[in-house]
Amino acid sequence: MRSDLERVAPFRIGHWLPSDQTFLDTWMETLIEEAKEGPTSPLHPVIEEFKFLIEANPEIYMAFNLMLTQVPFKSNPLKKPQVKNYQQMLQLMNLIITRAPEFSIIADKVGLVGFPINTILDWSMGTAAGFWAFTNDQVNAQLRKILNQWGEFLCSGDSRYVLTDTPLKINPNKKQENWGWFSEVALQALAESDPYYGQGSDPKDPKENFIYNFQCDPNAPFWGFQSWDQFFTRDFNEGRRPVASPEDENVIVNACESAPYRIAYGVQRFDTFWIKAQPYSLAHMLANDPSVDYFVGGTVYQAFLSAKSYHRWHSPVSGTIQKVSVVEGTYYSEALSEGYDPSGPNDSQGYITEVATRALIFIEADNRDIGLMCVVPVGMAEVSSCDVTVVEGQHVMKGEELGMFHFGGSTHCLIFGPQVQFAFDLHGQTPGLNSSNIALNSRIATVCK
Repeated sequence: MRSDLERVAPFRIGHWLPSDQTFLDTWMETLIEEAKEGPTSPLHPVIEEFKFLIEANPEIYMAFNLMLTQVPFKSNPLKKPQVKNYQQMLQLMNLIITRAPEFSIIADKVGLVGFPINTILDWSMGTAAGFWAFTNDQVNAQLRKILNQWGEFLCSGDSRYVLTDTPLKINPNKKQENWGWFSEVALQALAESDPYYGQGSDPKDPKENFIYNFQCDPNAPFWGFQSWDQFFTRDFNEGRRPVASPEDENVIVNACESAPYRIAYGVQRFDTFWIKAQPYSLAHMLANDPSVDYFVGGTVYQAFLSAKSYHRWHSPVSGTIQKVSVVEGTYYSEALSEGYDPSGPNDSQGYITEVATRALIFIEADNRDIGLMCVVPVGMAEVSSCDVTVVEGQHVMKGEELGMFHFGGSTHCLIFGPQVQFAFDLHGQTPGLNSSNIALNSRIATVCK
């Protein structure tokens, strides 16, 4: 087995899908061959419901047929098999919803396809018909049912088969090996997402690094985790992510273990969020909450989570929870202005803050110079289960848990009013594609008096 990650498939933002098209195409080819060669399983009831929706509604039927024909063949440089029709799409989804994400080795490269349904829909998401379909309320309601069903599996004991240090299988075409999350290649990948790894964390062995950081029992079956979801929402050991300047209310800390994506000043109530620059449109981000006017002209800080990192959200300030809500939205919509995004909707992270499923957590900061602010965790594709664990009226201290993404992580925003002036500290990074994780609870900004 490979003991290093020198031959890693390169990733887009968040590491949810490899941007190495060779890797993704071979993964899809393997899945398509499996569906073709194996016994045809009856469609799960939620997949059967999706089939009925597509076939019963003429507009949806048209969209799902068109989206798979509008993909230009030249977009697949290796000319590997692709999803040809909605019937095949449903069969592939049927395979996925009883599996947990696995690390794969393809052509000597190690990669993680953390968004398997996203991969099935990847190219069609970028078509005009796909844009219409994946913003349709009926389609999203059914996709929510499918993802909830997958979530039930990921919360069950059956999902623990990937929590092993051994090979899971070598696929029939011999092109792909799958490994468990406690294998050397997987633990190394997890360790390398740790902002302190190799910079003073002790010890530096990837297995020991995981044990050092996270609550687990390596001597117990599945290291003590009762499901894949429990593993993915794992918590840090006490003291691993200390809160920066806990007594200084001017210091704002990182709400998630995440990498800077964008800082926007002077954000508007309404904006054309679907264009290339994807500006923030506050009324849509905040689902027309009455507080929108308070934030007009203010600041938005956005950062993205890695597939291999910590997936809980924490309060960036001390204060009182004024309001919480979860806004149901899209799952596979991406900005048409981004074209064919091989790891969609990664290149649409600004756009999805207005349309995707998201939580809104309004906090009245103890620091009057901050006042009301909002934490907005945004679900992306499969990762759209926003679980808020605080309630209205509750006082939280800076660094206290607010909630979590189940089955992974995505992106999040912090929204402040125009009266707040900041000195941001992004730890020497420029927001964007090449930024890396800033540790949870580290300082990301200081309020300027």
